[in-house]
Amino acid sequence: MNSSLIGKIEKAKRYAQERGRMHIRGLKVDFDGENDRHEVSLDQESWRCSCDFFAGWGACAHTMALERILEGMLPRSALIQQTA
Repeated sequence: MNSSLIGKIEKAKRYAQERGRMHIRGLKVDFDGENDRHEVSLDQESWRCSCDFFAGWGACAHTMALERILEGMLPRSALIQQTA
């Protein structure tokens, strides 16, 4: 394997462990829920989800799950205050 590529792979591994280097500003995800597939997006600092619960509450299990997965990489203003 090319030594340049080996160096890039090692750098990628290090970056993957240093989540604070990444700042997500936009994202689109197809989320397979228990009953249906939902479209979830983050545009700058605003979440959107196609599920019925989100329409009434502005948050849902899908957006909260993504917040947990992306912990440390989202703008503070995009975080929903979670109590659990």
